[in-house]
Amino acid sequence: MSIHPPDPAARRYAVIGHPVAHSRSPFIHAAFAAQTGVAIEYERIDCAADGFAAAVRAFADGGGAGCNITVPFKFEAAALAATCTARARLAGAVNTLRLDRGGWLGDNTDGCGLLRDLEVHAGCSLAGRHVLLIGAGGAAAGVLGPLLQARPRLLVLVNRSAARAQALAQRHAELAHAAGVDLQTAAIEEPGRAFDLVINASASSLQGAGVPVPDCVLAPQALAVDLMYGAAAQPFLDWAARLGARGRDGLGMLVEQAAEAFLVWHGVRPDGAAVLQTLREQLAGGR
Repeated sequence: MSIHPPDPAARRYAVIGHPVAHSRSPFIHAAFAAQTGVAIEYERIDCAADGFAAAVRAFADGGGAGCNITVPFKFEAAALAATCTARARLAGAVNTLRLDRGGWLGDNTDGCGLLRDLEVHAGCSLAGRHVLLIGAGGAAAGVLGPLLQARPRLLVLVNRSAARAQALAQRHAELAHAAGVDLQTAAIEEPGRAFDLVINASASSLQGAGVPVPDCVLAPQALAVDLMYGAAAQPFLDWAARLGARGRDGLGMLVEQAAEAFLVWHGVRPDGAAVLQTLREQLAGGR
């Protein structure tokens, strides 16, 4: 990945998606800026489903230097980028754009953000474990590669659309083989049993739907992670707790993927631990 020194004149950044009113990204990046001494302006841009490319162009024309991309535009962002990093090309999805001289550079920091949260904040090593990944959209595409690089013994991918899961697995087949991981797809109704780690990267929590897999997927004391946070993740966390598993939301991943994006933009990686603690306190206090 190419890291350029920051342009002193380029200080405008944003999160672009729909919806984004709930996004904690402005707070996170303001905290990172204060921590590192980098002066930035950061905003939320909510755009309609057919207005993403126009919103990105307008942002660039207005002095935008970089943006975080959230649902549902991660695949569109990949198509919009003039060049992509290797991890973004593998994912086929982009969650971070940086304006370079040749156009937008597309990157994907979701996977390394999730892995850092699991390993550093949750104390979970994936080596030799059995992992279930639910979903085949932009979030799942972004995390699958780094999960495979962490060398679990088995990783099963399930999705409502089996064809999308199979296509995503096929794109990662070479990496899985090189890492010595048994990468499989399965029907979402029969994903297997007793996984050490279950990751919900589907839109089920965002849509207020139920947990999309049966209870048998959780091994005793399994870690169950929903990539959403706040009220959206709570039903999944309640499900995990009822079955004796450890539940974790996506707040740590949100902070750590943002820290990686900050590195891409500014050439310095901030420390996410204090920011994560503050966010958890805010959520606990209902703010």
